[in-house]
Amino acid sequence: MDARRSLLLATALLLPLAAWQIAGADAAPTYQTAGEAAAALAQAQTALAQARARGEKLEAQAQAATAAADKTAQEAAAIAARIQQSEAEIRIGEARIALIDKERADLRLRMAARQEPLVRLTAALQLFARRPLAFSLLRAESLRDTVYLRAVLETMVPEVRRRTASLRSAIVRGRLLQEQARSEAARLRASQSGLAERRQQLAALESRQRIASRAANGTAGREADHALALAEQTRDLAALMQQLGRDGQMRDVLAGLPGPLQRPDRPGAVLMVEDVDPLLRTSSTLMWIMPVSGRVVSGFGEAGQTGPNQGLTIAPVPSAQIVAPAAGRVAFAGSYRGYGQIVIVEHAGGWTSLITGLGRIDAAVGDRVVQGSPLGIAAPASPVVSVELRKDGVPVNPLAALRN
Repeated sequence: MDARRSLLLATALLLPLAAWQIAGADAAPTYQTAGEAAAALAQAQTALAQARARGEKLEAQAQAATAAADKTAQEAAAIAARIQQSEAEIRIGEARIALIDKERADLRLRMAARQEPLVRLTAALQLFARRPLAFSLLRAESLRDTVYLRAVLETMVPEVRRRTASLRSAIVRGRLLQEQARSEAARLRASQSGLAERRQQLAALESRQRIASRAANGTAGREADHALALAEQTRDLAALMQQLGRDGQMRDVLAGLPGPLQRPDRPGAVLMVEDVDPLLRTSSTLMWIMPVSGRVVSGFGEAGQTGPNQGLTIAPVPSAQIVAPAAGRVAFAGSYRGYGQIVIVEHAGGWTSLITGLGRIDAAVGDRVVQGSPLGIAAPASPVVSVELRKDGVPVNPLAALRN
């Protein structure tokens, strides 16, 4: 191989490098470090597995349900789980793209460090390329010079290969990363399209559900007015939750009282009375899930502006789906001073869940919810959602409830 072919080889090695740098120039990293992106990827993968399993379970329960109201509630919860699944898929795609971008940036730095000696080698090859080999041999002043020149040319190509071996490997790795980024971008667009479709399905189902609820329940308006009145009377959020808890206990006691009994058809017959509230027939063990997935900003018991945190503060993705952490009844849904849009859900056994910082509420006071029922969505910009769990009014670490 002569010097001209060596020059072409070196030039061919440099051209893909420039094209690869241009292709990755517009990629903006989402995370500050690769470790942060890797942690977000692991968290999103866990959320994806949980949402997928919950969606499959709820879809099976919806198919098995016989009552129309139960079927609709299970279907809405199943769609909400699929929405959270799509959100997790999007976070996985973003984290993977960020990791790819980090690796590509590091690869660019390493290749740039190796580029300067390669440029000097290319310049030397260009000098030989301007002087053809045959002409160089004819102009040689002696046989010794001719032999020396041939030896130099014959050993140059192996040296070029040796010096550019790692650079060629880096270029191959860069091309592979570029293809991976394109594949992840395609999957990300598919997940975003699926998320929009599922949100439309949930909106249509919730619209039908609200119409049916208003027609079947005439006391919802009075319950909502009572909850708003309590919000005006109470001093803070803790007092509101305590009052709602007392009202809930009184409502459970009244619901547990036997109703009027009809006269038996024959003497000696016994009439059986069942509880009217399904919450009273459940055990006190709480089956609880996180209402939204995201990065935990502050944990339970950490120091806050007004004292130790009584729950978790989470930073989800914008407009993230928020669901009921457990089956129960919506005791409050609306704005509350200093907390924005909040939802309080009463559960069996004296448990209460509080979610604050919603951007939109899709539940109403008095609604019976199953675990995973849609409650609303997070704010569309810089969302921060707080989650509290209480047992008989006493704050409990939500992460401990997840482990039970």
